Amino acid sequence: MRHFVKLVRPYIVWAFIIIVVPILLIMLYSVTTGGNDLVNISFTWDNFKKIGEPIYLNVLKRSLVLGLISVVICFVFGYALAYFISKKSEKVQNLLILLVTIPMWINTLLRTYAWISMLSDNGLINTFLKWMGFKPLNLMYTDFAVILGLVTDLLPFMVIPIHTSIRKIDPSLIEASHDLGANKIQTFWKVTFKMSIPGVLNGIMMTFLLSISTFVIPKLLGGGQYMLIGNLIENQFISVGNWNFGSAISIILAFIILVGMTVMKKIDKEEKEEE
Repeated sequence: MRHFVKLVRPYIVWAFIIIVVPILLIMLYSVTTGGNDLVNISFTWDNFKKIGEPIYLNVLKRSLVLGLISVVICFVFGYALAYFISKKSEKVQNLLILLVTIPMWINTLLRTYAWISMLSDNGLINTFLKWMGFKPLNLMYTDFAVILGLVTDLLPFMVIPIHTSIRKIDPSLIEASHDLGANKIQTFWKVTFKMSIPGVLNGIMMTFLLSISTFVIPKLLGGGQYMLIGNLIENQFISVGNWNFGSAISIILAFIILVGMTVMKKIDKEEKEEE
Protein backbone atom coordinates (compact mmCIF):
# COMPACT_ATOMS: atom_id res chain seq x y z
CA MET A 1 0.00 0.00 0.00
CA ARG A 2 2.83 2.41 0.88
CA HIS A 3 4.56 1.57 -2.39
CA PHE A 4 1.33 2.35 -4.27
CA VAL A 5 0.97 5.70 -2.46
CA LYS A 6 4.53 6.62 -3.43
CA LEU A 7 3.79 5.82 -7.07
CA VAL A 8 0.58 7.90 -7.28
CA ARG A 9 1.86 10.83 -5.19
CA PRO A 10 3.42 12.69 -8.17
CA TYR A 11 0.19 12.35 -10.14
CA ILE A 12 -1.85 13.65 -7.21
CA VAL A 13 0.43 16.68 -6.89
CA TRP A 14 0.31 17.28 -10.64
CA ALA A 15 -3.49 16.95 -10.72
CA PHE A 16 -3.76 19.39 -7.82
CA ILE A 17 -1.64 21.95 -9.68
CA ILE A 18 -3.38 21.76 -13.06
CA ILE A 19 -6.97 21.07 -11.89
CA VAL A 20 -7.67 22.14 -8.31
CA VAL A 21 -5.62 25.36 -8.30
CA PRO A 22 -7.17 26.78 -11.51
CA ILE A 23 -10.68 25.97 -10.23
CA LEU A 24 -9.97 27.74 -6.95
CA LEU A 25 -8.61 30.77 -8.84
CA ILE A 26 -11.71 30.92 -11.05
CA MET A 27 -13.93 30.77 -7.97
CA LEU A 28 -11.89 33.57 -6.40
CA TYR A 29 -12.01 35.76 -9.51
CA SER A 30 -15.78 35.29 -9.84
CA VAL A 31 -16.49 36.91 -6.46
CA THR A 32 -13.86 39.66 -6.57
CA THR A 33 -12.90 42.76 -8.54
CA GLY A 34 -9.52 43.95 -9.74
CA GLY A 35 -8.80 41.58 -12.62
CA ASN A 36 -5.75 39.34 -12.29
CA ASP A 37 -4.30 41.52 -9.53
CA LEU A 38 -4.69 39.25 -6.50
CA VAL A 39 -3.23 41.83 -4.13
CA ASN A 40 -5.72 44.69 -4.43
CA ILE A 41 -9.03 42.85 -4.60
CA SER A 42 -12.44 43.35 -3.05
CA PHE A 43 -15.25 40.82 -2.75
CA THR A 44 -18.50 41.41 -4.63
CA TRP A 45 -21.45 39.59 -6.21
CA ASP A 46 -21.72 42.09 -9.07
CA ASN A 47 -20.09 39.67 -11.51
CA PHE A 48 -22.98 37.22 -11.09
CA LYS A 49 -25.58 40.00 -11.10
CA LYS A 50 -24.22 41.20 -14.45
CA ILE A 51 -25.17 37.87 -16.03
CA GLY A 52 -28.82 38.82 -15.43
CA GLU A 53 -28.58 41.64 -17.99
CA PRO A 54 -30.71 41.03 -21.14
CA ILE A 55 -27.74 40.84 -23.51
CA TYR A 56 -26.11 38.02 -21.53
CA LEU A 57 -29.40 36.22 -20.92
CA ASN A 58 -29.90 36.17 -24.70
CA VAL A 59 -26.46 34.57 -25.07
CA LEU A 60 -27.42 31.91 -22.54
CA LYS A 61 -30.78 31.33 -24.24
CA ARG A 62 -29.24 31.02 -27.70
CA SER A 63 -26.58 28.62 -26.37
CA LEU A 64 -29.21 26.37 -24.81
CA VAL A 65 -31.44 26.44 -27.91
CA LEU A 66 -28.64 25.62 -30.36
CA GLY A 67 -27.33 23.01 -27.93
CA LEU A 68 -30.72 21.28 -27.70
CA ILE A 69 -31.20 21.34 -31.48
CA SER A 70 -27.74 19.84 -31.96
CA VAL A 71 -28.49 17.14 -29.36
CA VAL A 72 -31.77 16.16 -31.05
CA ILE A 73 -30.15 15.88 -34.48
CA CYS A 74 -27.15 14.00 -33.09
CA PHE A 75 -29.50 11.61 -31.28
CA VAL A 76 -31.60 10.83 -34.36
CA PHE A 77 -28.65 10.19 -36.67
CA GLY A 78 -26.37 8.85 -33.94
CA TYR A 79 -28.79 6.20 -32.72
CA ALA A 80 -29.60 5.06 -36.26
CA LEU A 81 -25.89 4.79 -37.07
CA ALA A 82 -25.07 3.02 -33.79
CA TYR A 83 -27.92 0.54 -34.32
CA PHE A 84 -26.81 -0.11 -37.91
CA ILE A 85 -23.22 -0.75 -36.79
CA SER A 86 -24.32 -3.09 -33.98
CA LYS A 87 -25.98 -5.41 -36.51
CA LYS A 88 -22.74 -6.08 -38.34
CA SER A 89 -20.09 -8.71 -37.59
CA GLU A 90 -17.43 -8.08 -34.97
CA LYS A 91 -14.73 -7.14 -37.46
CA VAL A 92 -17.03 -4.84 -39.45
CA GLN A 93 -18.21 -3.16 -36.23
CA ASN A 94 -14.63 -2.39 -35.20
CA LEU A 95 -13.91 -0.98 -38.66
CA LEU A 96 -17.03 1.20 -38.70
CA ILE A 97 -16.40 2.52 -35.19
CA LEU A 98 -12.85 3.34 -36.30
CA LEU A 99 -14.27 5.32 -39.24
CA VAL A 100 -16.59 7.16 -36.86
CA THR A 101 -13.74 8.12 -34.54
CA ILE A 102 -11.20 9.10 -37.25
CA PRO A 103 -12.59 12.66 -37.60
CA MET A 104 -11.93 13.14 -33.86
CA TRP A 105 -8.22 12.69 -34.57
CA ILE A 106 -8.26 15.86 -36.68
CA ASN A 107 -8.09 19.24 -34.98
CA THR A 108 -11.49 20.94 -34.60
CA LEU A 109 -10.13 24.09 -36.23
CA LEU A 110 -9.12 22.19 -39.37
CA ARG A 111 -12.50 20.46 -39.58
CA THR A 112 -14.27 23.81 -39.24
CA TYR A 113 -12.18 25.37 -42.00
CA ALA A 114 -13.09 22.41 -44.19
CA TRP A 115 -16.78 23.29 -43.71
CA ILE A 116 -16.01 26.92 -44.57
CA SER A 117 -14.51 25.79 -47.89
CA MET A 118 -17.73 23.89 -48.60
CA LEU A 119 -20.35 26.38 -47.35
CA SER A 120 -18.85 29.70 -48.48
CA ASP A 121 -20.29 31.66 -51.42
CA ASN A 122 -17.62 30.26 -53.73
CA GLY A 123 -17.40 26.93 -51.93
CA LEU A 124 -17.93 23.43 -53.25
CA ILE A 125 -21.69 23.35 -52.65
CA ASN A 126 -22.47 26.67 -54.36
CA THR A 127 -20.05 25.89 -57.17
CA PHE A 128 -21.92 22.65 -57.80
CA LEU A 129 -25.29 24.44 -57.68
CA LYS A 130 -24.08 27.03 -60.21
CA TRP A 131 -22.81 24.25 -62.46
CA MET A 132 -26.26 22.61 -62.27
CA GLY A 133 -27.93 25.90 -63.17
CA PHE A 134 -29.38 26.65 -59.74
CA LYS A 135 -29.15 29.87 -57.74
CA PRO A 136 -26.38 29.78 -55.09
CA LEU A 137 -27.45 29.61 -51.45
CA ASN A 138 -26.41 31.79 -48.53
CA LEU A 139 -25.11 29.07 -46.20
CA MET A 140 -22.38 30.76 -44.20
CA TYR A 141 -23.02 32.80 -41.05
CA THR A 142 -26.42 31.19 -40.45
CA ASP A 143 -28.00 28.94 -37.83
CA PHE A 144 -27.75 26.13 -40.37
CA ALA A 145 -23.97 26.49 -40.68
CA VAL A 146 -23.44 26.60 -36.91
CA ILE A 147 -25.72 23.62 -36.22
CA LEU A 148 -24.17 21.64 -39.08
CA GLY A 149 -20.71 22.27 -37.67
CA LEU A 150 -21.78 21.29 -34.17
CA VAL A 151 -23.56 18.11 -35.29
CA THR A 152 -20.72 16.83 -37.46
CA ASP A 153 -18.19 17.65 -34.75
CA LEU A 154 -20.13 16.04 -31.88
CA LEU A 155 -21.82 13.09 -33.61
CA PRO A 156 -19.12 10.56 -32.55
CA PHE A 157 -19.79 11.44 -28.90
CA MET A 158 -23.37 10.24 -29.43
CA VAL A 159 -22.63 7.18 -31.55
CA ILE A 160 -19.94 5.56 -29.40
CA PRO A 161 -21.79 5.34 -26.02
CA ILE A 162 -25.03 4.23 -27.71
CA HIS A 163 -23.22 1.56 -29.70
CA THR A 164 -21.50 0.35 -26.52
CA SER A 165 -24.87 -0.03 -24.75
CA ILE A 166 -26.50 -1.84 -27.68
CA ARG A 167 -23.49 -4.12 -28.04
CA LYS A 168 -23.84 -5.22 -24.39
CA ILE A 169 -27.45 -6.38 -24.85
CA ASP A 170 -27.74 -10.16 -24.53
CA PRO A 171 -28.94 -11.55 -27.92
CA SER A 172 -31.03 -14.12 -26.04
CA LEU A 173 -33.30 -11.29 -24.84
CA ILE A 174 -34.03 -10.35 -28.44
CA GLU A 175 -34.78 -13.98 -29.27
CA ALA A 176 -37.00 -14.33 -26.20
CA SER A 177 -38.97 -11.25 -27.26
CA HIS A 178 -39.61 -12.75 -30.70
CA ASP A 179 -40.53 -16.11 -29.17
CA LEU A 180 -43.14 -14.36 -27.01
CA GLY A 181 -44.82 -12.93 -30.11
CA ALA A 182 -43.34 -9.43 -30.29
CA ASN A 183 -42.65 -8.03 -33.75
CA LYS A 184 -39.45 -6.16 -34.70
CA ILE A 185 -40.81 -2.73 -33.75
CA GLN A 186 -42.08 -3.93 -30.35
CA THR A 187 -38.80 -5.73 -29.69
CA PHE A 188 -36.85 -2.60 -30.54
CA TRP A 189 -38.83 -0.32 -28.20
CA LYS A 190 -39.31 -2.77 -25.34
CA VAL A 191 -35.86 -4.37 -25.35
CA THR A 192 -33.19 -2.70 -27.49
CA PHE A 193 -34.04 0.94 -26.92
CA LYS A 194 -34.92 0.53 -23.25
CA MET A 195 -31.67 -1.28 -22.47
CA SER A 196 -29.63 1.24 -24.44
CA ILE A 197 -30.93 4.22 -22.42
CA PRO A 198 -27.71 4.50 -20.32
CA GLY A 199 -25.73 5.00 -23.53
CA VAL A 200 -28.33 7.46 -24.82
CA LEU A 201 -28.12 9.52 -21.63
CA ASN A 202 -24.32 9.57 -21.74
CA GLY A 203 -24.39 10.62 -25.38
CA ILE A 204 -26.92 13.36 -24.75
CA MET A 205 -24.95 14.69 -21.82
CA MET A 206 -21.64 14.81 -23.69
CA THR A 207 -23.03 16.37 -26.87
CA PHE A 208 -25.09 18.96 -24.99
CA LEU A 209 -22.26 20.09 -22.72
CA LEU A 210 -19.77 20.28 -25.58
CA SER A 211 -22.21 22.12 -27.85
CA ILE A 212 -22.97 24.93 -25.38
CA SER A 213 -19.35 25.38 -24.31
CA THR A 214 -17.61 25.35 -27.70
CA PHE A 215 -16.41 28.63 -29.20
CA VAL A 216 -14.45 27.77 -32.37
CA ILE A 217 -17.39 26.56 -34.49
CA PRO A 218 -19.83 29.43 -33.69
CA LYS A 219 -17.05 31.96 -34.15
CA LEU A 220 -15.95 30.74 -37.59
CA LEU A 221 -19.17 29.40 -39.11
CA GLY A 222 -21.29 32.08 -37.45
CA GLY A 223 -19.03 34.90 -38.57
CA GLY A 224 -18.62 36.32 -35.09
CA GLN A 225 -22.32 37.20 -34.83
CA TYR A 226 -23.16 34.01 -32.93
CA MET A 227 -22.10 34.68 -29.37
CA LEU A 228 -22.54 31.53 -27.28
CA ILE A 229 -21.42 30.88 -23.72
CA GLY A 230 -18.04 29.58 -24.85
CA ASN A 231 -17.47 32.62 -27.07
CA LEU A 232 -18.51 34.95 -24.25
CA ILE A 233 -16.03 33.38 -21.83
CA GLU A 234 -13.24 33.50 -24.42
CA ASN A 235 -14.07 37.13 -25.20
CA GLN A 236 -13.94 38.17 -21.54
CA PHE A 237 -10.56 36.53 -20.94
CA ILE A 238 -8.83 37.24 -24.26
CA SER A 239 -10.32 40.44 -25.72
CA VAL A 240 -11.98 42.40 -22.92
CA GLY A 241 -9.63 41.32 -20.15
CA ASN A 242 -12.44 41.09 -17.59
CA TRP A 243 -11.26 37.95 -15.84
CA ASN A 244 -13.74 38.40 -13.01
CA PHE A 245 -16.84 38.39 -15.19
CA GLY A 246 -15.40 35.62 -17.36
CA SER A 247 -14.85 33.52 -14.24
CA ALA A 248 -18.41 34.16 -13.07
CA ILE A 249 -19.75 32.94 -16.44
CA SER A 250 -17.49 29.86 -16.15
CA ILE A 251 -18.98 29.11 -12.73
CA ILE A 252 -22.50 29.40 -14.17
CA LEU A 253 -21.54 27.02 -17.00
CA ALA A 254 -20.05 24.57 -14.49
CA PHE A 255 -23.29 24.78 -12.49
CA ILE A 256 -25.34 23.98 -15.60
CA ILE A 257 -23.07 21.00 -16.26
CA LEU A 258 -23.44 19.69 -12.69
CA VAL A 259 -27.24 20.08 -12.82
CA GLY A 260 -27.37 18.26 -16.15
CA MET A 261 -25.20 15.41 -14.87
CA THR A 262 -27.34 15.10 -11.73
CA VAL A 263 -30.57 14.95 -13.75
CA MET A 264 -29.15 12.35 -16.15
CA LYS A 265 -27.89 10.18 -13.28
CA LYS A 266 -31.29 10.37 -11.61
CA ILE A 267 -33.07 9.33 -14.80
CA ASP A 268 -30.58 6.49 -15.32
CA LYS A 269 -31.09 5.33 -11.73
CA GLU A 270 -34.87 5.33 -12.13
CA GLU A 271 -34.60 3.31 -15.33
CA LYS A 272 -32.40 0.71 -13.62
CA GLU A 273 -34.86 0.45 -10.69
CA GLU A 274 -37.74 -0.12 -13.12
CA GLU A 275 -35.81 -2.95 -14.73
